[in-house]
Amino acid sequence: MMLVLSIVLGVVPLLGIAWTVASGTITTVDGLFMSLILLTLSGILFLNAFLELRNWKLAKQKSAPPAQKPS
Repeated sequence: MMLVLSIVLGVVPLLGIAWTVASGTITTVDGLFMSLILLTLSGILFLNAFLELRNWKLAKQKSAPPAQKPS
């Protein structure tokens, strides 16, 4: 659940950046700093999603029985 939530909440700031660019306020200092803050939020949330996915895959590999080598 945390993986899906992180991905959804990581996309929302990117939509905010698209809105800032579409409205033309990216050329102001406020628009620039808002875009940087939103990119930082997206980066943190996508990093969290990546780490959750990696931990999920590692836990799945540990729970699987080891493959036996043919003799």
